[in-house]
Amino acid sequence: MPKRLAAALATALSAVTAAAMFVVTQPPPASAATGGFDFTRAQVATTGLQAPWGIAFLPDGSAIVSERDTANIVQVRPGSAPVRVATVPNVSPAGEGGLLGIAVSPTYAQDQWVYAYYSSASDNRLVRFRLSAPQTQQVILSGVPRAQFHNGGRIAFGPDGMLYVTTGDAGTSANAQDLNSPAGKILRMRPDGTVPTDNPFSGSRVYSYGHRNVQGLAWDEGGRLYATEFGQNTWDELNYIQPGRNYGWPTCEGVCSDSRFTNPIQTWSTSEASPSGLAYANSTLFAAALAGKRLWTVPVSAGSRTGAPVAEFQGTYGRLRAATVGPDGWLWVTTNNRDGRGTPVADDDRVIRVPPAGGSSPSPSASPSASPSSSPSPSPSPSPSAGPRACSAAYRVTSQWQGGFQGELAVRNTGSLPISSWTVTLTFPNGQSISQMWGGRYTQSGSTVTVANESWNGALAPNASTTAGFIASWSGGANGTPSPVTCTAT
Repeated sequence: MPKRLAAALATALSAVTAAAMFVVTQPPPASAATGGFDFTRAQVATTGLQAPWGIAFLPDGSAIVSERDTANIVQVRPGSAPVRVATVPNVSPAGEGGLLGIAVSPTYAQDQWVYAYYSSASDNRLVRFRLSAPQTQQVILSGVPRAQFHNGGRIAFGPDGMLYVTTGDAGTSANAQDLNSPAGKILRMRPDGTVPTDNPFSGSRVYSYGHRNVQGLAWDEGGRLYATEFGQNTWDELNYIQPGRNYGWPTCEGVCSDSRFTNPIQTWSTSEASPSGLAYANSTLFAAALAGKRLWTVPVSAGSRTGAPVAEFQGTYGRLRAATVGPDGWLWVTTNNRDGRGTPVADDDRVIRVPPAGGSSPSPSASPSASPSSSPSPSPSPSPSAGPRACSAAYRVTSQWQGGFQGELAVRNTGSLPISSWTVTLTFPNGQSISQMWGGRYTQSGSTVTVANESWNGALAPNASTTAGFIASWSGGANGTPSPVTCTAT
């Protein structure tokens, strides 16, 4: 071989080898994110639940969870044991029936309404009540056929402010095609149960029909509704729900060629799904699977599936019932291993939280429950400190009742450098006294309170933030805002 050709080949081989080495040594991604959430950093938020079914959020960011068989509503704060806040009377649990879906009024701060769907001794019904008096119920909807199986039960407020309710066919498949029966449907109503004038069938709550047993509802940012549905023996479904459409049951299970019916956008075998709760975020639907013991993630856009579903948590936590995105931006998922069909471990049932991809994931902090407020009074009071390491603190009252209140300090790194710790100092004007705190460690001397970070939330990148919450007492004619509120960072 001529020397010049050999030299050229050697140079080329050297370049190819260098390029190959460069490709091979590229670092892997920092985390594997699916649908905008980092499942490698999932956290157990609480344990010891009994067959949780529905989950909703109060204005203070805590969750309330319905337990199917105990008829209890428990309040959940990450890092704390669940606290029973109400027991719903008239619930008759059996089979798949019991205390099922739960929802919080969009105007809860004013009206305090909590909505629940449950099986009574004679029917399935939708009621509303206040957590302080669950025995005083307003019946919004009654007479929905109940059975050992196929009771539906998911309830949720849509972006239009209307209340949506899913019902099962109660084991009588003909109910699903009967527009005069509330069974086997997705229903739409005003918060007081009356029929909206723009429903697809005049004078009827029926929004869509031909359903076997829908248990999940979620809306995308365009207001499109999606639903999960149990099949019989062959195909479970994920459907894009449009008003007035017929989804085929019992004639069709899964996809069929009958033009009278609307086909699902995704199907699974019943053994790999049995999909229940449904959540939406980041152009992705998250379907909690019971028999499948996994969380299905499905990319969607404008009512269509845009990619292959990916299974998360497969074989990790057992049966999964509810999925929702919390006000904290995390994905919340409940297990359902104590429902008579699962294999529970000592900690079951659990709430799992999955952080958004790319953010920090501090350990959950303990926090107490508080009486809900009829008049929350936010009073922000930012007070930044100066310099490259700086922070601000904003104070607000999140709920208030006679003689007591719940408050929050929002701490933000306002400097140009990361900080490793922060301290907030405030002075109450009316002799208020803090009794409990989470997300921070406090000392109080007279009217002056000093709050230092916990070990897990002191380090903040520039513009990152954290919160500390507290319970306090007050007396007299005012619950005034403290001044000054100062924050120092190191």
